[in-house]
Amino acid sequence: MVEETETGTGQRGVRRNTRQRHEQLLRLLREGTTQVERLAAALSVSPSTVRRDLGRLTRDRKVARTYGGAVVPEAFHERPVGESALVRRRAKASIAAAALDLVPDAGAIFVDAGTTCAALARRLAEGEGAGERSLVVTRGLETAAVLAESPRIDVVMLGGRVRPLSHGLVGPLTDLALDRLSFAVAFLGADAVDPHRGIGEPTLEETVVKERVAARAQRVVVLADSTKLEVDDAPAWAGLPAGWTLVTDGDAPDSLAEKCATAGVTLLRAADETEPEPA
Repeated sequence: MVEETETGTGQRGVRRNTRQRHEQLLRLLREGTTQVERLAAALSVSPSTVRRDLGRLTRDRKVARTYGGAVVPEAFHERPVGESALVRRRAKASIAAAALDLVPDAGAIFVDAGTTCAALARRLAEGEGAGERSLVVTRGLETAAVLAESPRIDVVMLGGRVRPLSHGLVGPLTDLALDRLSFAVAFLGADAVDPHRGIGEPTLEETVVKERVAARAQRVVVLADSTKLEVDDAPAWAGLPAGWTLVTDGDAPDSLAEKCATAGVTLLRAADETEPEPA
Protein backbone atom coordinates (compact mmCIF):
# COMPACT_ATOMS: atom_id res chain seq x y z
CA MET A 1 0.00 0.00 0.00
CA VAL A 2 2.87 2.31 0.81
CA GLU A 3 4.44 1.56 -2.58
CA GLU A 4 1.20 2.41 -4.38
CA THR A 5 0.92 5.71 -2.52
CA GLU A 6 4.51 6.65 -3.29
CA THR A 7 4.03 5.67 -6.93
CA GLY A 8 0.85 7.68 -7.16
CA THR A 9 2.56 10.66 -5.55
CA GLY A 10 5.48 10.36 -7.97
CA GLN A 11 3.18 10.19 -10.97
CA ARG A 12 1.27 13.25 -9.80
CA GLY A 13 4.59 15.05 -9.39
CA VAL A 14 5.65 14.14 -12.92
CA ARG A 15 2.32 15.30 -14.33
CA ARG A 16 2.57 18.55 -12.37
CA ASN A 17 6.11 19.19 -13.67
CA THR A 18 5.01 18.44 -17.23
CA ARG A 19 2.01 20.74 -16.90
CA GLN A 20 4.19 23.54 -15.56
CA ARG A 21 6.69 23.03 -18.37
CA HIS A 22 3.88 23.18 -20.93
CA GLU A 23 2.67 26.46 -19.41
CA GLN A 24 6.20 27.89 -19.58
CA LEU A 25 6.53 26.65 -23.15
CA LEU A 26 3.30 28.37 -24.20
CA ARG A 27 4.44 31.59 -22.53
CA LEU A 28 7.76 31.50 -24.41
CA LEU A 29 5.96 30.89 -27.71
CA ARG A 30 3.64 33.85 -27.12
CA GLU A 31 6.67 36.03 -26.34
CA GLY A 32 8.23 35.11 -29.67
CA THR A 33 10.67 32.30 -28.88
CA THR A 34 9.68 29.72 -31.51
CA GLN A 35 12.77 27.67 -32.35
CA VAL A 36 13.24 24.28 -30.67
CA GLU A 37 16.87 24.86 -29.67
CA ARG A 38 16.10 28.22 -28.06
CA LEU A 39 13.06 26.81 -26.27
CA ALA A 40 15.14 23.94 -24.91
CA ALA A 41 17.82 26.32 -23.61
CA ALA A 42 15.21 28.56 -21.94
CA LEU A 43 13.53 25.59 -20.24
CA SER A 44 16.81 23.80 -19.38
CA VAL A 45 15.63 20.60 -21.06
CA SER A 46 16.73 18.67 -24.13
CA PRO A 47 15.47 19.49 -27.64
CA SER A 48 13.85 16.05 -27.78
CA THR A 49 11.80 16.93 -24.69
CA VAL A 50 10.66 20.15 -26.33
CA ARG A 51 9.69 18.30 -29.50
CA ARG A 52 7.72 15.79 -27.44
CA ASP A 53 5.96 18.60 -25.57
CA LEU A 54 5.18 20.41 -28.83
CA GLY A 55 3.74 17.19 -30.23
CA ARG A 56 1.40 16.90 -27.25
CA LEU A 57 0.38 20.57 -27.42
CA THR A 58 -0.19 20.25 -31.17
CA ARG A 59 -2.53 17.28 -30.62
CA ASP A 60 -4.34 19.37 -28.02
CA ARG A 61 -4.56 22.19 -30.63
CA LYS A 62 -2.81 24.65 -28.35
CA VAL A 63 0.07 25.26 -30.78
CA ALA A 64 0.72 24.91 -34.50
CA ARG A 65 4.01 23.43 -35.68
CA THR A 66 6.29 25.24 -38.12
CA TYR A 67 9.76 24.51 -39.48
CA GLY A 68 12.07 24.09 -36.52
CA GLY A 69 9.56 25.14 -33.88
CA ALA A 70 5.96 26.20 -33.26
CA VAL A 71 3.67 29.18 -32.79
CA VAL A 72 0.55 29.91 -30.75
CA PRO A 73 -2.35 30.74 -33.12
CA GLU A 74 -4.00 34.06 -32.30
CA ALA A 75 -6.53 36.40 -33.89
CA PHE A 76 -5.07 38.43 -36.74
CA HIS A 77 -6.64 40.47 -39.54
CA GLU A 78 -4.83 40.59 -42.86
CA ARG A 79 -5.35 43.59 -45.15
CA PRO A 80 -6.25 42.78 -48.81
CA VAL A 81 -3.50 43.68 -51.29
CA GLY A 82 -5.73 46.19 -53.12
CA GLU A 83 -6.36 48.08 -49.90
CA SER A 84 -2.72 47.87 -48.85
CA ALA A 85 -1.65 49.44 -52.16
CA LEU A 86 -3.41 52.68 -51.16
CA VAL A 87 -1.71 52.96 -47.77
CA ARG A 88 1.70 54.52 -46.96
CA ARG A 89 2.62 54.92 -50.63
CA ARG A 90 5.29 57.53 -49.96
CA ALA A 91 6.98 55.38 -47.33
CA LYS A 92 6.93 52.34 -49.61
CA ALA A 93 8.42 54.34 -52.47
CA SER A 94 11.24 55.56 -50.23
CA ILE A 95 11.94 52.04 -49.00
CA ALA A 96 12.07 50.78 -52.58
CA ALA A 97 14.52 53.54 -53.52
CA ALA A 98 16.80 52.65 -50.60
CA ALA A 99 16.61 48.95 -51.44
CA LEU A 100 17.98 49.59 -54.94
CA ASP A 101 21.45 50.07 -53.44
CA LEU A 102 21.27 46.45 -52.21
CA VAL A 103 20.49 44.94 -55.62
CA PRO A 104 23.61 43.10 -56.84
CA ASP A 105 25.13 43.62 -60.29
CA ALA A 106 24.97 39.87 -60.93
CA GLY A 107 23.12 36.86 -59.59
CA ALA A 108 19.47 35.99 -59.20
CA ILE A 109 17.35 37.89 -56.72
CA PHE A 110 14.03 37.11 -55.08
CA VAL A 111 11.36 39.80 -54.76
CA ASP A 112 8.45 38.84 -52.53
CA ALA A 113 4.72 39.41 -52.87
CA GLY A 114 3.23 42.52 -51.27
CA THR A 115 2.95 46.19 -52.13
CA THR A 116 6.33 47.31 -50.75
CA CYS A 117 8.14 44.65 -52.74
CA ALA A 118 6.01 45.58 -55.77
CA ALA A 119 7.33 49.14 -55.38
CA LEU A 120 10.87 47.76 -55.64
CA ALA A 121 9.83 45.69 -58.68
CA ARG A 122 8.55 48.87 -60.33
CA ARG A 123 11.95 50.52 -59.87
CA LEU A 124 13.70 47.49 -61.33
CA ALA A 125 11.34 47.40 -64.29
CA GLU A 126 12.12 51.05 -64.97
CA GLY A 127 15.77 50.11 -65.37
CA GLU A 128 17.14 51.11 -61.97
CA GLY A 129 19.48 49.01 -59.85
CA ALA A 130 19.83 46.02 -62.17
CA GLY A 131 22.48 44.61 -64.48
CA GLU A 132 22.30 44.20 -68.26
CA ARG A 133 20.11 41.13 -67.89
CA SER A 134 18.67 40.22 -64.51
CA LEU A 135 16.94 37.09 -63.23
CA VAL A 136 14.23 37.90 -60.73
CA VAL A 137 12.15 35.24 -58.98
CA THR A 138 8.88 36.09 -57.29
CA ARG A 139 5.78 34.52 -55.75
CA GLY A 140 3.63 37.65 -56.08
CA LEU A 141 1.14 38.16 -58.91
CA GLU A 142 1.44 41.96 -58.90
CA THR A 143 5.23 41.79 -58.57
CA ALA A 144 5.50 39.44 -61.55
CA ALA A 145 3.22 41.62 -63.69
CA VAL A 146 5.32 44.72 -63.00
CA LEU A 147 8.63 42.95 -63.66
CA ALA A 148 7.34 41.41 -66.91
CA GLU A 149 7.08 44.91 -68.43
CA SER A 150 10.88 45.12 -68.64
CA PRO A 151 12.73 43.44 -71.53
CA ARG A 152 15.87 43.49 -69.38
CA ILE A 153 14.47 41.19 -66.71
CA ASP A 154 13.92 37.43 -66.89
CA VAL A 155 11.00 36.77 -64.56
CA VAL A 156 10.49 33.39 -62.89
CA MET A 157 7.13 32.88 -61.20
CA LEU A 158 6.96 30.21 -58.50
CA GLY A 159 4.13 27.73 -58.70
CA GLY A 160 1.62 27.10 -55.95
CA ARG A 161 -1.75 28.12 -54.57
CA VAL A 162 -2.68 31.80 -54.72
CA ARG A 163 -3.70 33.29 -51.37
CA PRO A 164 -6.78 35.48 -51.99
CA LEU A 165 -5.75 38.43 -49.80
CA SER A 166 -2.02 38.75 -50.50
CA HIS A 167 -1.95 37.27 -54.04
CA GLY A 168 1.17 35.41 -52.91
CA LEU A 169 1.84 31.78 -53.83
CA VAL A 170 2.20 29.14 -51.14
CA GLY A 171 2.13 25.38 -50.78
CA PRO A 172 4.03 22.26 -51.89
CA LEU A 173 4.59 23.46 -55.47
CA THR A 174 6.17 26.65 -54.14
CA ASP A 175 8.45 24.63 -51.87
CA LEU A 176 9.40 22.32 -54.74
CA ALA A 177 10.48 25.22 -56.94
CA LEU A 178 12.48 26.88 -54.15
CA ASP A 179 14.46 23.69 -53.57
CA ARG A 180 15.92 24.18 -57.06
CA LEU A 181 16.81 27.87 -56.76
CA SER A 182 19.28 30.10 -54.95
CA PHE A 183 19.54 33.87 -54.65
CA ALA A 184 22.23 36.48 -54.20
CA VAL A 185 19.69 38.59 -52.31
CA ALA A 186 16.14 37.89 -51.18
CA PHE A 187 13.87 40.90 -50.64
CA LEU A 188 11.04 39.87 -48.31
CA GLY A 189 7.86 41.65 -47.34
CA ALA A 190 6.14 41.19 -43.97
CA ASP A 191 2.92 41.84 -42.10
CA ALA A 192 4.91 42.38 -38.90
CA VAL A 193 8.60 42.84 -38.11
CA ASP A 194 10.59 42.41 -34.92
CA PRO A 195 14.42 42.46 -34.92
CA HIS A 196 14.55 39.52 -32.51
CA ARG A 197 11.55 37.46 -33.63
CA GLY A 198 11.91 37.93 -37.39
CA ILE A 199 8.88 38.54 -39.58
CA GLY A 200 5.25 37.89 -38.70
CA GLU A 201 2.69 36.53 -41.17
CA PRO A 202 -1.02 35.65 -41.12
CA THR A 203 -0.54 31.94 -41.85
CA LEU A 204 1.97 29.18 -41.25
CA GLU A 205 2.17 28.59 -45.01
CA GLU A 206 3.50 32.11 -45.44
CA THR A 207 6.19 31.64 -42.79
CA VAL A 208 7.32 28.38 -44.38
CA VAL A 209 7.84 30.12 -47.73
CA LYS A 210 9.74 33.00 -46.11
CA GLU A 211 12.00 30.63 -44.21
CA ARG A 212 12.70 28.55 -47.32
CA VAL A 213 13.54 31.63 -49.37
CA ALA A 214 15.80 32.99 -46.64
CA ALA A 215 17.63 29.66 -46.43
CA ARG A 216 18.36 29.83 -50.17
CA ALA A 217 19.71 33.40 -50.13
CA GLN A 218 23.19 34.74 -49.48
CA ARG A 219 21.64 37.88 -48.04
CA VAL A 220 18.15 38.56 -46.67
CA VAL A 221 16.60 42.03 -46.81
CA VAL A 222 13.19 42.79 -45.27
CA LEU A 223 11.24 45.72 -46.70
CA ALA A 224 8.64 47.03 -44.26
CA ASP A 225 7.19 50.44 -43.48
CA SER A 226 7.20 51.62 -39.87
CA THR A 227 3.58 50.58 -39.19
CA LYS A 228 4.69 46.94 -39.48
CA LEU A 229 6.92 47.50 -36.44
CA GLU A 230 3.83 48.15 -34.30
CA VAL A 231 2.17 44.78 -35.01
CA ASP A 232 2.88 42.23 -32.27
CA ASP A 233 -0.06 39.84 -32.58
CA ALA A 234 0.76 38.15 -35.88
CA PRO A 235 -0.11 34.47 -35.43
CA ALA A 236 2.94 33.03 -37.22
CA TRP A 237 6.56 34.14 -37.15
CA ALA A 238 9.45 33.21 -39.44
CA GLY A 239 12.94 33.26 -37.97
CA LEU A 240 15.59 34.71 -40.28
CA PRO A 241 19.31 33.91 -40.63
CA ALA A 242 21.74 35.97 -38.59
CA GLY A 243 22.81 39.24 -40.15
CA TRP A 244 19.65 40.08 -42.09
CA THR A 245 18.86 43.66 -43.09
CA LEU A 246 15.77 45.73 -42.36
CA VAL A 247 14.85 48.65 -44.64
CA THR A 248 12.13 50.89 -43.23
CA ASP A 249 11.05 54.53 -43.43
CA GLY A 250 11.97 57.58 -41.40
CA ASP A 251 8.93 57.29 -39.13
CA ALA A 252 10.40 54.25 -37.38
CA PRO A 253 11.00 54.90 -33.65
CA ASP A 254 14.47 55.87 -32.43
CA SER A 255 14.52 52.78 -30.21
CA LEU A 256 14.61 50.57 -33.30
CA ALA A 257 18.32 51.18 -33.83
CA GLU A 258 19.24 49.69 -30.45
CA LYS A 259 16.90 46.73 -30.93
CA CYS A 260 18.46 45.97 -34.30
CA ALA A 261 21.98 46.33 -32.92
CA THR A 262 21.36 43.85 -30.10
CA ALA A 263 19.72 41.41 -32.53
CA GLY A 264 22.55 41.67 -35.07
CA VAL A 265 20.24 43.18 -37.70
CA THR A 266 21.47 45.87 -40.10
CA LEU A 267 19.06 48.81 -40.14
CA LEU A 268 18.59 51.16 -43.10
CA ARG A 269 16.26 54.16 -42.77
CA ALA A 270 14.98 55.40 -46.12
CA ALA A 271 14.87 59.08 -47.02
CA ASP A 272 11.44 60.52 -47.82
CA GLU A 273 10.25 60.35 -51.42
CA THR A 274 8.31 63.13 -53.08
CA GLU A 275 5.34 60.98 -54.17
CA PRO A 276 2.21 62.42 -52.49
CA GLU A 277 -0.02 60.35 -50.29
CA PRO A 278 -3.56 59.78 -51.61
CA ALA A 279 -6.24 62.13 -50.32
